Amino acid sequence: MCGFTGYYYFNDQKETNNHAMRQMLSIQKHRGPNDSGIVGINTHDKSFETISMSENVKCSKPNDLIFGFNRLSILDLSPMGHQPMVSPNEKVILMLNGEIYNAFDFKEDLEKKGYTFKSTSDTEIVLCLYLEYGMEKMISLLNGMFAIAIYDLDLDTLFLVRDRFGIKPLYILQEEDRLAFSSEIKSFKGLPNFKFEPDFNKLDEFLLFRNVINDTLFKNITNCIPGTYLSIKNGKIKTNVFYELDNEGSQTIQNNAASILENALQKSVDSQMISDVKLGCQLSGGVDSSLVSYYASKSLEKGNLETVSIIFKDPNFSEEKYIDIVAKQLSLEAHKYEMNAHYYFEVLENAIWHFEHPLNHPNTIGIYLLSQEAKKHVTVLLSGEGADECLAGYGRFSRALRFPYFKREFLGGLKKNSKHIFEYLSYYVSPNKRMIMETAFGSLATVHSLKSNFKLDNAINDRIKVLNKLKGNTNLKQRKYELLTYLPDLLMRQDKMSMAHSIENRVPFLDNEMVTTSLNIPSELLVGKRKGKNENKILLKDICASKFGESFAYRDKMGFGIPLREFFSSAVFKEKWNTQVAPGIRKRGLFELNELDSWLQNSNNATSDQLDAIWLMLGFELWAQHYLD
Repeated sequence: MCGFTGYYYFNDQKETNNHAMRQMLSIQKHRGPNDSGIVGINTHDKSFETISMSENVKCSKPNDLIFGFNRLSILDLSPMGHQPMVSPNEKVILMLNGEIYNAFDFKEDLEKKGYTFKSTSDTEIVLCLYLEYGMEKMISLLNGMFAIAIYDLDLDTLFLVRDRFGIKPLYILQEEDRLAFSSEIKSFKGLPNFKFEPDFNKLDEFLLFRNVINDTLFKNITNCIPGTYLSIKNGKIKTNVFYELDNEGSQTIQNNAASILENALQKSVDSQMISDVKLGCQLSGGVDSSLVSYYASKSLEKGNLETVSIIFKDPNFSEEKYIDIVAKQLSLEAHKYEMNAHYYFEVLENAIWHFEHPLNHPNTIGIYLLSQEAKKHVTVLLSGEGADECLAGYGRFSRALRFPYFKREFLGGLKKNSKHIFEYLSYYVSPNKRMIMETAFGSLATVHSLKSNFKLDNAINDRIKVLNKLKGNTNLKQRKYELLTYLPDLLMRQDKMSMAHSIENRVPFLDNEMVTTSLNIPSELLVGKRKGKNENKILLKDICASKFGESFAYRDKMGFGIPLREFFSSAVFKEKWNTQVAPGIRKRGLFELNELDSWLQNSNNATSDQLDAIWLMLGFELWAQHYLD
């Protein structure tokens, strides 16, 4: 787990010193505090050089392509794992951020083919796989989380690769005469003649869904699409697809589904326990993280697994009871940390700096705190992210299969959106649009109150295109859609908050085989009535019940909620809002401050939509002040 960055000039401009790259690496040093490296490449001469990290070192010759790497040592703590890594024939330079869990499965065969290894890192194996098989086959073999940059001198081609599900970030900045890439957007600040500029064309989508799919609110900056790689040659950029999620789910599992799913999860967790540093689990007390902790504990000697959890004083937001059940049953060393309003607003701006987008999920600060405290105990954490999308864990998966009219949700929506009733009905009568709107964070009424010229079509058009391309029954399409549009933002939250504290976060539910197995499970085993109650993620809950009991697995889903109403009444929030946030919103002129103020003044009676909207505007304005002003 690390961070890398680089830039490539397409005109006659060349780099003659290491100043810009040193700045770019310094900005994201938290991603890799153990080691750093720079390689300069002259693509015209097909030559390269290793450049010292010492201040303002002159290059031996001008270079038009620069690679820079920060290393967090997880596998092979020795200098032999140094990156950027150069092939023995000096024809390929490679950088890898992430972990390849099946890398060592290929080592013996590569040795038989004549390859020798100087390290025990997965990066060197990936480099040899590329040398042996080329880009397409090499990527098809990898099971893990990764962003990769490769320059092949013989092909005169730069490759930029992002893993199947977007677990690791890979941001691309495209300008007229320069392409830059990085694990973190903020590194672009170190580029010569660069300034962040806003791109608010997708502001309606952001307001409604709290994210823009694999995109940003910055001009010319996107996040590489998961399952694709870019090939760049002679200034031309081509996008290549190496993994199609829509091909999953074609081999329905008819028999022994629980056993097959459990075996896949156990195998995934076992494979992700590889580490030369201490690892633990991010334990919320929910079904997903509890099962990950269960299988992780079986891979270590009893008492050796540590867990880290966030709790609250208010029992309505805390799952401490269930955290304690798991810890006691598995003999885990459990570390629990309470979050309060003072801490929340004390670290808010630092978290926004690391997240690089407006903080759209209030519980992002919880993951920030969890990672900060985890660093005292471990360097690697396993989490349960991805289970709800793969295995239909949200309540909306049940709603999608029920008759949609004359139900509480429909009638409540009519009442809530009475001033925009035709717009509300325009999406509600369309099954696809209704499915898309299930992942919205607020009502049309709230969004219109924030932005008077909001347009629903602007917000959902890109998402309609994604959903319309998917095949399968309603449940399968919905799971694929959420993996493509909802999960990526959650993964970026995990990555940025954990790496802010040099913590590697692993996600066993997104192992290649685990996702394939999950999407082959039919909907009737995941969603339906159980003891007269609508249930989701049934098969996984049954597995969980076999470990921790029925009442543990089948309690109401809590998620990772934050007591916003309580936090907004705190003195520290009011001070920040009145002196910094509200004046900024007024000056920026994008949103309706009067509405926000009225909700805040009556926060005890504000709806959950309105509280979330206040939070979103808080995050947006502080982000804009950091990155745009």
